[in-house]
Amino acid sequence: MKRLVLCALAALLLGGVAVGAEPAKPVSAVTSPAGAAAPASSAAAAAVPAARGGEKAGEPAKVRTNKAITLSMFGLIILATLGIVVWAAKKTQTVADYYTAGGGISGVQNGWAITGDVVSAASFLGMSGLISLYGIDGFMYSTGPILGFVTILLLMAEPLRNAGKYTMGDILCFRASPKPVRAAAAISTVAVSTFYLLAQMVGAGKLMQLLLDIPYKVSVIGVGTLLIIYVVFGGMKATTWVQIIKAALLLTAAVILSLLVALKAGMNPLRFFSDVVSNAAIQDHVRMGVLKHPLPEPGFDYGKRFLQPGLFLKNPLDQLSLGLAWVLGAAGLPHIMMRFFTVPNAKEARKSIRIAVFLMGAFFILTTFLGFGAAIHITPQKIAAMDKGGNMATLLLAQYLGGGEGSIGGDLFLAFVCAVAFATILAVVSGLVLAASAAIAHDIYVNIVKDGKADQKEQVVTARITSLVVGALAIWMGIAAEKENIVALVALAFAVAASGNFPVIMLSLFWRKFNTAGIVSGIVVGTVAAIGLVLVSPNMTYPKKIAADAKKVVEALEKKQAAGGTLAEKDRKALEKARSDYANNKDGTSIMGLDAPLFPLKNPGIVSVPLGFLAAVIGCLAFRDRRAEDMFDEMYVRQNTGIGIAKAVDH
Repeated sequence: MKRLVLCALAALLLGGVAVGAEPAKPVSAVTSPAGAAAPASSAAAAAVPAARGGEKAGEPAKVRTNKAITLSMFGLIILATLGIVVWAAKKTQTVADYYTAGGGISGVQNGWAITGDVVSAASFLGMSGLISLYGIDGFMYSTGPILGFVTILLLMAEPLRNAGKYTMGDILCFRASPKPVRAAAAISTVAVSTFYLLAQMVGAGKLMQLLLDIPYKVSVIGVGTLLIIYVVFGGMKATTWVQIIKAALLLTAAVILSLLVALKAGMNPLRFFSDVVSNAAIQDHVRMGVLKHPLPEPGFDYGKRFLQPGLFLKNPLDQLSLGLAWVLGAAGLPHIMMRFFTVPNAKEARKSIRIAVFLMGAFFILTTFLGFGAAIHITPQKIAAMDKGGNMATLLLAQYLGGGEGSIGGDLFLAFVCAVAFATILAVVSGLVLAASAAIAHDIYVNIVKDGKADQKEQVVTARITSLVVGALAIWMGIAAEKENIVALVALAFAVAASGNFPVIMLSLFWRKFNTAGIVSGIVVGTVAAIGLVLVSPNMTYPKKIAADAKKVVEALEKKQAAGGTLAEKDRKALEKARSDYANNKDGTSIMGLDAPLFPLKNPGIVSVPLGFLAAVIGCLAFRDRRAEDMFDEMYVRQNTGIGIAKAVDH
């Protein structure tokens, strides 16, 4: 029966993809599918050169893929992963099997799976795109996760493996009142997972819409159906192996593309960066698109400026805040935390982090070459024309390195990278859905509603039903969030994890006096502060700011015209676009009804993380709990020795 359901769902999904992909017309560019890069300025979009052959002036540029090759690649990925689900479903019988693969995943396998969990579509497409549009600032986004996992390796991997069972709530309630703590932990887990999940779902929909001309809703429904199959039937074992395969494909693609970029520069890094500085398109993009200098400033080296920080993160405090959220947020992500419970012991937990840090470090270094390579060979203007967030940079680079649009090599490279990006999204959303469903089913239903009195069969059925519901909600929210600012959602996920989860986990593990009041107050205050600050931050869209920037361009170019100067074609287009932007945005407000941000930083970590710690400490000291203090010694021994933890199940 299980096989029959899987086959039926797979047939429906592939049929939907085939139907959605039937039209052969090209697709319009969309905004920020991957969810990491901020939208480029309107001036950058205005500076884009004329569309390629066959496209009318003024229309957005289009990506053309070989539908047969691309769909074949996608089909192989889908069939391979569905085969894994069928295999995993046979081995998933108990609650431990479903949530943690019975604790039978090795450290090496878990390291690859963690890499697959962390390196999302936002990393693969967004970070390289950010580098292609904003230079070295994009690399700042790559360093945070590495430092975050070093923190996990040194401080958290072993205690988490020994102190927990399935979820963050299991760790926190060991010496605290279970019900309020599990409720708070579940709310935080669902909040983080939802924000991150939305970014991935919208990214999947936009990617499929852009590359295959599949309607956005059909794309989201297709991805959602697949993730429901993975999680409902395969549980953690299927999710783990999907992540391993995805990580291997991702690193393979990054290595191949980086080597080809290096070959273009004669394997000479000095020549590579010299090509960046001397590239006329990059210089023009920095001048018009980023710095918004309508006319060149004498003596200003715009190419060199591309290799200096501050084009995207202009405020040094923004860089510090971003780094804080990245480092601590990675350590507080619930779906990453669950991975520590899949290995048989603390030694394997440490090994998995060492492998993950090495693999992620290698990948994030490669994204630097991909981003700068795309800026050199594709140009920032063409990248922004395809997608204002820069998320098509790696895909366009792959097509170029394979031989260009219309060539067999170009179509194969593009199809392969598209399929890898698709697998990336599937793997990450599966982990997120599993984390959210575990928080609801295990923490809320089993331990609060049923007071822990549920047999194995009931718990497994509840977990699968919850996963189905969460997956269905993910589809609905993904469709509803089509036009949302994906950058803000990613910022929210890491900010909430760093501000609400990380402080209470650290204090629960290492502070004797920490108790229930501290946990609840830390989670609530940290989460609310992070969400509130993001909603009034520059991540939101402020129409009057867009209008003000456009007005500067209009005034500068009209002044040149009034002085008798003749505008080049690209300047005339920039003037026309700026006038339109001013007219469309001069009376608008943000989603919170604001004309300008109240909070100046793009990431709230520098404020919300200390608030989370402070609230946790104050709450703890205001309501002392002698039982929590007395149980600290037992927890300390357990987290350092592993006494009392569940053993791995032999599969």
